[in-house]
Amino acid sequence: MSESLEPEDEPGPFSPLVEQAIALSAQWHDQTYRKGGWRDMPFEPVDNEVLQVPVVAHVTAVALSVARAGFDDVTVAAAFLHDSLEDEDRHGRHFSREHLRSAVGEEVAELVDALTERKLDGQNRHRPWRDRKEDYLARLATAPIEAIAISVADKLHNLWSINQALHRGIDVYARSPGRRPLSAGPTEQRWFYRAVYDLAEGRSDERLRPLLLQFEEELARFETMAG
Repeated sequence: MSESLEPEDEPGPFSPLVEQAIALSAQWHDQTYRKGGWRDMPFEPVDNEVLQVPVVAHVTAVALSVARAGFDDVTVAAAFLHDSLEDEDRHGRHFSREHLRSAVGEEVAELVDALTERKLDGQNRHRPWRDRKEDYLARLATAPIEAIAISVADKLHNLWSINQALHRGIDVYARSPGRRPLSAGPTEQRWFYRAVYDLAEGRSDERLRPLLLQFEEELARFETMAG
């Protein structure tokens, strides 16, 4: 693995730590895609393939959101990597926490670990959606404010993307070419996003306010469109 880059090694406007996180995230998520998209195809695909949204587009949106909110380079680096322990790569492999710590340091690894859903049980079986989300919320309740900021930015982008698809008349709960359905219906989705919002809203950090204002708007949009 690459040599770990600690925050104190990053003087000036350029951050080697963030650059390392970007490269690692792009490598791990290479050729992996979001469940769906809503935009028209920006160019003619090859051999009638369906253009999908790369996961790296999502993690970049999340990282830019926490950076614009005023969080530090460690938080931005963790935002770029927030799905790295949770998501398999295109070969079905899992990235270990030890390798993550070796590459980007313990501070970043700790934040990413706090945001990682435990999708599999002790027998390597997929856990129920509700159980995973309840565990996630329980860990988030005691997580540092930096992890909460990444979570809010993550869920904000997810919810905004869902809302954009619903606005276009796309059924986000159905499978179609280039689209995987959401794992839970509108009632469960509303519960989870509202729970993340309420948890974050109870934390007193002014840097969260712009994110939470947008999050609240997207929640209202979702509740209107989802019924």
